[in-house]
Amino acid sequence: METWNWLIATHAIAAGYVLVLGPMNIFRRAKDRVHKAIGFTWIGAMYYLCISSFWIQTDGGFTWLHGLSAFTLLTVTLGLVSAIRGKIQAHRGNMIGSYLGTVIAFVFAILAPGRRIPLLFSEQPDTLAFASLLVLATSAALFFTFRSLFRKVPVEEAAVA
Repeated sequence: METWNWLIATHAIAAGYVLVLGPMNIFRRAKDRVHKAIGFTWIGAMYYLCISSFWIQTDGGFTWLHGLSAFTLLTVTLGLVSAIRGKIQAHRGNMIGSYLGTVIAFVFAILAPGRRIPLLFSEQPDTLAFASLLVLATSAALFFTFRSLFRKVPVEEAAVA
C-alpha cells in the first residue's frame, strides 16, 4: 500500500473534524440548534471515519482499531437514537464515550511505529500544518455560520422586520 492515497487522506481529514468538533459540542453551555447542526456534522465525520477505516488495512489485515471502529459505529448510532428519543443522559454518555475512544485511538495511531501519522510529522510537517489549519478554520467557519443562522432574534427586531 502506498504511503498516502485519497482514502487515507480523507480519513485523516475526517478524524481532524471529529477531534475538533467534538469538544465544541461537549463544552458548549447551550444545547440548542447550533449543537444539533454541529452534532450532525460530527456524526457524519465520525461515520465516514469509522467506515473508511475498514478499507485501510496493514499486511496483517484487520486490527483492534477496526474493532473499535465497529463499536464506535454502534455507540454513535445509539447516541443519535437516544437524542431523538429524548434520553439525554444516554445520548451524552454515548457521544462523549465515542469521542474519548477516538482520542485514544488517535494517540495510539500516533505512537504506533510504522503508522502514517508519525511519518507525516517527520517527513511533511508543512502538509500537516496546512491540513490542521484547514480543519480548524473550516470548523470555526461552520460554528460561526451555524451560530448566525440559528441565532435568536429579539422580539423587537422581529417586529421591525
